[in-house]
Amino acid sequence: MSTPLRLVIFDVDGTLVDSQSDIVAAMTVAYDAVGAAVPPRAEILGVVGLSLDVIFPLLMPDMSPQGHEKMCEAYKNAYMEMRARAGVQHSSPLYPGAPEVLNRLQMMPDVLLGVATGKSKRGLDKLIEGHGLEGVFVTQQVADFHPSKPHPSMILQAMADVGAEARDTVMIGDTSFDMEMAAAAGVRGVGVNWGYHGRDRLSAASVLIDDFAGLPAVLDEMWKVSA
Repeated sequence: MSTPLRLVIFDVDGTLVDSQSDIVAAMTVAYDAVGAAVPPRAEILGVVGLSLDVIFPLLMPDMSPQGHEKMCEAYKNAYMEMRARAGVQHSSPLYPGAPEVLNRLQMMPDVLLGVATGKSKRGLDKLIEGHGLEGVFVTQQVADFHPSKPHPSMILQAMADVGAEARDTVMIGDTSFDMEMAAAAGVRGVGVNWGYHGRDRLSAASVLIDDFAGLPAVLDEMWKVSA
């Protein structure tokens, strides 16, 4: 019997790359644009992973839609400027072990890699180019075309893109939004402990890992169970 096609989907911010400094700085610019007080760093990082059109109404529920849109534009422009100034590898460095694990998984003939992120397509394209990851992710799901996490749309579309079954699909992420999205899509979730949500918020994960080096073994175990 042939080996089924496996799909491993990665979140981006807080999972593949550490972009928290630029996120917090861009959020500060967004709040300044509407003359509002900037929330604490932990509160900002707590909503990373959601789409911007969800984040600002969540953080500023009494503000008008026009104000939310102004904050979105200010955030996007500030983030792009900082990334262009510092370079992707400096502003959003890959976490230790990420390149090696991505390469190892990509070399496996029955495994395909994807991403599901609250970033825009433009933002993801720049990040992939900056890290030389062109051709690594065969399915790329971004905020432009989907409801915000934890809606399962991104995972469902990724599976449809490559023809993978839910039992052979795994979502890797650092936030409760990623794990809840995985559960809603009927796939297993691997929570990572180096990102922006603590392990107490990752209760929906099938398993937690402390570093990238531990991911291949966890995936092997999952796939043995589903075989």
